[in-house]
Amino acid sequence: MSAKAISEQTGKEFLYKHICTSAAVQNRFLYASVTAETDWDRLTQEHPWLLKERLVVKPDQLIKRRGKLGLVGIDLDLQGVKEWVKAHVMKETTVGKARGVLKNFLIEQFVQHTQEEEFYVCIYATREGDHVLFHHEGGVEVGDVDTKAQRLLVAVDEKLSEEQVKEKLLTHVPDEKKEVLASFIVGLFNLYEDLYFTYLEINPIVVTKDGVYVLDMAAKIDATADYICKAKWGDVEFPPPFGREAYPEEAYIADLDAKSGASLKLTLLNPRGRIWTMVAGGGASVVYSDTICDLGGVDELANYGEYSGAPSEQQTYDYAKTILSLMTREKHTQGKVLIIGGSIANFTNVAATFKGIVRAIKDYQGPLKEHEVTIFVRRGGPNYQEGLRVMGEVGKTTGIPIHVFGTETHMTAIVGMALGHRPIPNQPPMDAHTANFLLNASNSPVTPATTRTASFSEPRTSSEVNPAKKSKADLPADSLHSILWPLKNMVTGDWKAQASSGCSGAKPTTLFRKKTKSIVWGMQTRAVQGMLDFDYVCSRDDPSVAAMVYPFTGDHKQKFYWGHKEILLPVYKNMADAMKKHPEVDVLISFASLRSAFDSTMETMQYPQIHTIAIIAEGIPEAQTRKIIKKADEKGVAIIGPATVGGIKPGCFKIGNTGGMLDNILASKLYRPGSVAYVSRSGGMSNELNNIVSRTTDGVYEGVAIGGDRYPGSTFMDHVLRYQDTPGVQMIIVLGEVGGTEEYKICQGIVEGRITKPVVSWCIGTCATMFTSEVQFGHAGACANQASETAVAKNQALRDAGAYVPKSFDELGDVVKTVYDELVANGTITPAQEVPPPTVPMDYSWARELGLIRKPASFMTSICDERGQELIYAGMPITEVFKEEMGLGGVLGLLWFQRRLPRYACQFIEMCLMVTADHGPAVSGAHNTIVCARAGKDLISSLTSGLLTIGDRFGGALDAAAKLFSKAFDSGMLPMEFVNKMKKDGKLIMGIGHRVKSINNPDMRVQILKDFVKQQFPSTQLLDYALDVEKITTSKKPNLILNVDGFIGVAFVDLLRTCGGFTRDEADEFVEIGALNGIFVLGRSMGFIGHYLDQKRLKQGLYRHPWDDISYVLPEHMSM
Repeated sequence: MSAKAISEQTGKEFLYKHICTSAAVQNRFLYASVTAETDWDRLTQEHPWLLKERLVVKPDQLIKRRGKLGLVGIDLDLQGVKEWVKAHVMKETTVGKARGVLKNFLIEQFVQHTQEEEFYVCIYATREGDHVLFHHEGGVEVGDVDTKAQRLLVAVDEKLSEEQVKEKLLTHVPDEKKEVLASFIVGLFNLYEDLYFTYLEINPIVVTKDGVYVLDMAAKIDATADYICKAKWGDVEFPPPFGREAYPEEAYIADLDAKSGASLKLTLLNPRGRIWTMVAGGGASVVYSDTICDLGGVDELANYGEYSGAPSEQQTYDYAKTILSLMTREKHTQGKVLIIGGSIANFTNVAATFKGIVRAIKDYQGPLKEHEVTIFVRRGGPNYQEGLRVMGEVGKTTGIPIHVFGTETHMTAIVGMALGHRPIPNQPPMDAHTANFLLNASNSPVTPATTRTASFSEPRTSSEVNPAKKSKADLPADSLHSILWPLKNMVTGDWKAQASSGCSGAKPTTLFRKKTKSIVWGMQTRAVQGMLDFDYVCSRDDPSVAAMVYPFTGDHKQKFYWGHKEILLPVYKNMADAMKKHPEVDVLISFASLRSAFDSTMETMQYPQIHTIAIIAEGIPEAQTRKIIKKADEKGVAIIGPATVGGIKPGCFKIGNTGGMLDNILASKLYRPGSVAYVSRSGGMSNELNNIVSRTTDGVYEGVAIGGDRYPGSTFMDHVLRYQDTPGVQMIIVLGEVGGTEEYKICQGIVEGRITKPVVSWCIGTCATMFTSEVQFGHAGACANQASETAVAKNQALRDAGAYVPKSFDELGDVVKTVYDELVANGTITPAQEVPPPTVPMDYSWARELGLIRKPASFMTSICDERGQELIYAGMPITEVFKEEMGLGGVLGLLWFQRRLPRYACQFIEMCLMVTADHGPAVSGAHNTIVCARAGKDLISSLTSGLLTIGDRFGGALDAAAKLFSKAFDSGMLPMEFVNKMKKDGKLIMGIGHRVKSINNPDMRVQILKDFVKQQFPSTQLLDYALDVEKITTSKKPNLILNVDGFIGVAFVDLLRTCGGFTRDEADEFVEIGALNGIFVLGRSMGFIGHYLDQKRLKQGLYRHPWDDISYVLPEHMSM
């Protein structure tokens, strides 16, 4: 959602901080917030003015017309305010249809003034610009300001001047107040623009001889502009609409949404309700809510929400468990139902997201059965068959009733089943698996291109086509007025003039052709490959993507598949190079992020070769979108989006991920044109329309999803007029939604005879009028600000104008089929013979995902898994590692030994790392590291040079000592026999001996470890054996002690053999494969890094060994 209401206190804080005007704004920051928990003594200390001023108090909870409702306490002292608050706080109040509890109050200074000093000012955004409304009579009795107020439209990218304000708005204001008001209104407008307000109303604004007083204020800001306005906004809290509580679960999901590239929304409507939803897609979530309400479930509907945009398994799990937790808190006498629904996904891997839901269901299987929950699932999209299979399996294994349906079932049919309005099929027919579409059984490798030129069906020539609907141009004037009244206050361009001559630049009627070439902005390789596969099955001669632009890499080539062949597409660092080298390109598909989409789009429109731009990004600030629209109108560029999946023209071109993966392209017959064109707001619902149209008609001719934002780059009417003027289109479908008034222009077009082709239309969001409080749906534009913007009103207007409007979305497919059959019956459409498309090889990665192939893995690992949301060490999630405070020793136990070791074992490992960390700069490893560092080498090179010295002679004796002593001990050899044998064989005993330390100068490192091992280890047989050997060797020479390497080696063998976590064979294997030397390598790495940093910090120069420390000798043959 973009436009979000803010509290009055927040709005005034913005105004007082940032307004720039010569008018004297009084009472700046003289307000105080009060709740039931307020400490009044502390409040008066922070706001001493409360003790001496007359005061006003009112609730600050997004309540309209508080004065008329008696919810304002006026001209009170502090004691009077306390009594007023006490009488109202935590009291349930009804405002319109909403019932809520008064919790937050705002106290301000009372301003003594007359009625003549009250004025009204409001600024709000529309597609064309910002409207400034002013009325010289403000206050409670202001009435219908839309009718009374003076109005001024400030077009996009234009500024408001004081002269304009005086001339257009202040005609009824006394002369002495015009200067002050003009300055204030201009300052207010600049504030409105700078802080990305979308609505700002002050009623009344009071102007006295002392200056300007802002009494009551209501405001909305564009929440998507947070990244631009963060410094000025700070941390903004968006209160819920009055009548809805702010639940912590909603805040939790909002936080997940903010941290994710996916879209996650949750609004609790009735936590005690029995009908719960978990719907994928912004448009689909509205359709499901509509259907539930249409079938009488409005009072039992517990929540509204959506998850979309390819959330990860973990994100879906977190979302699902939140809903399952909420719905299993209170029992319902009739049990509960959970509707897991969605349209046909374009790019989300359904099986992957369902894994998260399945995990949540398994975790909550007990409460779900206890609360008698029945689950209904309907989904389509990439890998949906596997997702449905897994969902069905979890129902069988848990005993929870789960009914699973795919694309063969109408999207909302499960709602009727869940609410008992239609029977549940025992064995629903399943569509073919993905593989069946891709592994085509046809003998024909390609489809003759000539069979799919203009349209799959063969329409009559344009001169023979009769209008399917009678023109309503002869309707009586009062009927025309009733249909079109919502347009009376809209500043609408003359669409007739636009259609014939355009604005500044005429926009194309045909956006995509068989030869259309595009540039893709962004490294979206999956989307590009999907476009190329679509091109191939459409029998295009060459790919529709000419190049890609990605500023974050250098110019290079990217590999893709064209059917069976590999091809290279150029990737450019900047747009200018791409445009220069590909003059044939006229379409840009922008996958730029919401932060960079505006700049990249404005740059693209500088190139006259570009006629169409699709903007995929969601969350672009509305002010930026309106500037894009204005520039596009000037340049004659068609914009699809923002916040869209794109569009598709079967047989010609598809934008990015539109239409889903190849299996859906083939299932919905999108590889050849049909006779039906559609326009939708929702991307997911456009794919659902593909499915409906393919099942009820001869197929799609063209489909566009204009996007869910309030101001899409192109409108419904833009595309409907294109379809009207396109000979291959015989029938038009419009899927509108609550919010905005664009659908009324279609009514006008039908009534006035500009649109003669049959229009089937449905506006989703009919449930909005049934809710007691305002609900913001998934799309930013899906919010009605007046009665005419409701889906119910628009559906009725379309019906009255002559469009075919079903009773509900449930019946949309039936109406489409009826209209299509009528067109076939009267000869307007003649269905052609179906021709199979060419086969396209399936990508290896996707085939493997579907389980169609198998291949030996190049690597195997059993210690770590990073594929999920959370890193896992040897089966233990990283959060558990920290929760259990396992420490570094515990982590080494997991990663090296695949075990959770006892606490003493973890401590011993950490002690070993500490004692082996360093042994001064003179040893070979440290010496090498220092020399390398002083030669100017980097950390990795210097560390590596030190590590390469580790071996039998330096530091690598741990493994050797462990093996040597273990073999002797296990063979039953006495310590003296072992020493004598080693002497006889002329071999050193690894782990025995030290250059400096001796029996008389013991190594304290060994002593520390020995004390710990003797106290903590259950058995030390091998260590005792080694100590007996030490007694023998030190009797011959005092420095032949058991050194630190030898001690760690033998002690580790005792640990592995006696800690209880390993078999004898496993313990011996770890010694054999070199695990113990890892202790020295890891420990000493810390010291080597320390020496490297020390040399860099001391700024030591290149090392050169001194001559006097080198013995220069001649070769032996020369010295003789």
